[in-house]
Amino acid sequence: MSRGIENCNPGNIRRSRVRYRGECHPSTDPLFKQFETMEWGYRAIFILLDTYRSRYGLQSIRQMIIRYAPPTENHTALYIDAVCDMTGIRPDLPIDTRDRATMVPIVAAISRIENGCAACRAEVERGFDLTGF
Repeated sequence: MSRGIENCNPGNIRRSRVRYRGECHPSTDPLFKQFETMEWGYRAIFILLDTYRSRYGLQSIRQMIIRYAPPTENHTALYIDAVCDMTGIRPDLPIDTRDRATMVPIVAAISRIENGCAACRAEVERGFDLTGF
């Protein structure tokens, strides 16, 4: 089982001062956040990507993934290509981070890349519902 699945953190979001609803405190993982359920973990990805858009002005999959999975830690270009291939969304197309039809496939693709297995679509959708967008 991947670390992201074990932690109910399908996006492998690193520990930080940011607190998300559904996050476990204290985390027993020294590097990554842990969530109560996969749905809360998916919600955190949706919230994080929406923050990238609203706070930092990142509008596209390319811009968001460069920040989410930086080249210092990842093969970012391959990550971007994989998300775009899985979703059919062009890398520089502006996206609406509050649009369910756009974001559920993007977050499912991120989960697949991070964990090496397909996301449960129902859990991703429930995670989106928890955002309140």
